[in-house]
Amino acid sequence: MLSQACGSPIAVLNHNKPAAYFIPADTYEAMMEMIEDYELGKLVEERHGERAEAVAVSLDDL
Repeated sequence: MLSQACGSPIAVLNHNKPAAYFIPADTYEAMMEMIEDYELGKLVEERHGERAEAVAVSLDDL
């Protein structure tokens, strides 16, 4: 069924309402990478605001 959809999602209906979606593994993996990149970007933005509070240390001190 997924091969016939040519990469498009397939909806599983329950009482004529979408209950689940089937998507190809490649599409799922790409979506997960995009979500991770987005979350990391938000973390960078959040921490960029904390830069004034940063303390300089040498690698030897670590």
